[in-house]
Amino acid sequence: MPGDTCDAMLAEITAAASPYIASGTNYPRLAGQPFSETDPAWDEVYPKIQALESFHRFFHQPLFTSVMAGLVEAEPFIYPMKMARISTPGKVGYETPPHQDAHSHNAGPTMAGIWVALHDVGADMGRVKVLPKSHLGGKREVHEALGVGGVQCKIHDHETTWHVSDYEQGDVLIFNSCCVHRAEPNSHDEAVRISVDTRFCDYGAPVFSLNLDPHHGWRIPELDWDYIYRHWQGRDLQYYWRDYPGLF
Repeated sequence: MPGDTCDAMLAEITAAASPYIASGTNYPRLAGQPFSETDPAWDEVYPKIQALESFHRFFHQPLFTSVMAGLVEAEPFIYPMKMARISTPGKVGYETPPHQDAHSHNAGPTMAGIWVALHDVGADMGRVKVLPKSHLGGKREVHEALGVGGVQCKIHDHETTWHVSDYEQGDVLIFNSCCVHRAEPNSHDEAVRISVDTRFCDYGAPVFSLNLDPHHGWRIPELDWDYIYRHWQGRDLQYYWRDYPGLF
């Protein structure tokens, strides 16, 4: 993804996360106390991020839609649930545990996740890592765990090797719904890792109805589509998912 596009998206998210996060030369930096998803600071800034029209349009750009169409070999359906990930230092133990989107999104085999690094992400900033060939075994058992999502899937004794890399700004990671993935802890002194992601599938494939709600709209009272759309300039992406034929 072009750097200037990532810079623009990062600047808007960082501004919406003020005063807890501030812009920096190479990465956003923590300006207040550490926080993670569902903490009061996160609940305060996240509706502001979700209300950004540019945030929801990000994955509807031709660069993404053409890649999605090539992967599903059909018209892609981009989930309306768009997600911003904010990983601050000082919250080791609360990072996203190993999980499958097939469980968390109740998704079928043609759904995939698409994740974008909005800035360079080094080894101490909470990189995303994947478990190779884990998508081949279908859905796994889960149990409660600390961190984003609150559950962890089963990891077998022989699964000791994870694939991970430093990310450069604009790098895109795409993974199958059954691919086990996780986040590393952010152990940096001040850097905040900010990324964005969503899910997509071939148009008409089964989609669980809760994926049509805003991310965390189920627990933040004011975070609904009326709140998100209230200041948008365009109408073409408002409720584009209402007539989707594959809901269950």
